Amino acid sequence: MSLDTPRPEVRPERMAAHEALQRLAHERNARLTQLRAIGEAGPDADEQVMSAQEDTVRSVLGQVEEAVARVQEGGYGLCQGCSRPIPVERLEILPYTRFCVSCRRAGA
Repeated sequence: MSLDTPRPEVRPERMAAHEALQRLAHERNARLTQLRAIGEAGPDADEQVMSAQEDTVRSVLGQVEEAVARVQEGGYGLCQGCSRPIPVERLEILPYTRFCVSCRRAGA
């Protein structure tokens, strides 16, 4: 291999705790912002749609809080279905996920 050839990026098997906490803090802040926006919706807002959106945002916020607890307990990044590491790429996209893709597809 030549020195000019870029090396493929080596991805760690597990995400570092500080990086996970940063991503989860970002997710938490985004969901709190969404909840504030829902709360500030004017009288013309469709109440049923706003209620459904609020329920969804609160659910995701709960998942974020659970993921923070898993970081603190040392179980973050391990699939709760098969106990194997969740790929870092999946955690980068969905930092609060509890399952690897295979277990999620299997209905875990």
